[in-house]
Amino acid sequence: MIPEVVLAPLAGGPSTPELAAAAADAGALGFVAGGYLTPDEFARRLAQARALTDGPLGANLFVLTEAPVDEAAVAAYAAELAGEGELGEPRFDDDWLDEKIEVALAADVQAISTTFGPPPRKLLENGRVPVWATISSAADARVEADVLVVQGIEAGGHRGAFDDADESDLPLVALLARVREVTDRPLVAAGGIGNRAAAEAALAAGAAAVQAGTAFLLCPEAGTHPVHREALQRGGETAMTRAFTGRRARGIVNGFMQRHPDAPSAYPHIHHLTAPLRAAARAAGDADRVNLWAGASFQSTRAVPAAEVVAQLRG
Repeated sequence: MIPEVVLAPLAGGPSTPELAAAAADAGALGFVAGGYLTPDEFARRLAQARALTDGPLGANLFVLTEAPVDEAAVAAYAAELAGEGELGEPRFDDDWLDEKIEVALAADVQAISTTFGPPPRKLLENGRVPVWATISSAADARVEADVLVVQGIEAGGHRGAFDDADESDLPLVALLARVREVTDRPLVAAGGIGNRAAAEAALAAGAAAVQAGTAFLLCPEAGTHPVHREALQRGGETAMTRAFTGRRARGIVNGFMQRHPDAPSAYPHIHHLTAPLRAAARAAGDADRVNLWAGASFQSTRAVPAAEVVAQLRG
């Protein structure tokens, strides 16, 4: 049984054990994000979330496979960014995938979801915990998984697609219809779910549940950085960009995005390149050089407890 409301993983800062537990206590499935954490820290957060709630929890993993990148384009982009601030070394890593699979399987969770790639065989054969795969196209819907998280173009943050192509973008309701044509597995709708009306539209389109992320970013339980919180409350527009990480993601438009519209497709290489720059900007309170991930309907996000967000989405 999938709860009607799911808290998106929100890797990179907003995800906290307290947020996952508060969502679970309110009747949602609360995900703990593993992305960017060490395996030990991921295990600690999962344990802490479980200590805080008896409700349903999930663990999310990045699935990254090394692929060729345009090294010359990465070097040229690094040169382009030279005046923006301190830069790191562009490189590939798989975010400790094997170790984090072990952590997730050892945890007391009711779902394990993957982002950026098909679930590894070890997950699929675990025999205990349902495996969810994040997809953003009907083609990816043929992946092996128990549940599909269908991510529409409205979603904030990184696209969960198995590649970084531009061709698969569809609004959530249209994408749900396409995916339903090729599978009868349970679908969790993600992207632009900021109120009950959006949730009802997704459920009417064939989803078994809705996953919301941006709607929780201003909750007191979230680890959202103050610079990010202020930007969400200030308003503006969102757009897709590769400028911060080398992978398409939706965020609030700022100067960095506007100055660097042609970043190469190279993740996590560009993520590591810009990480020191972004950390310094956050420390300085500079929203102009920080990735401000947000969904297309972020203007409706409110600074209320997570339980209130869950109640609003459930109607």
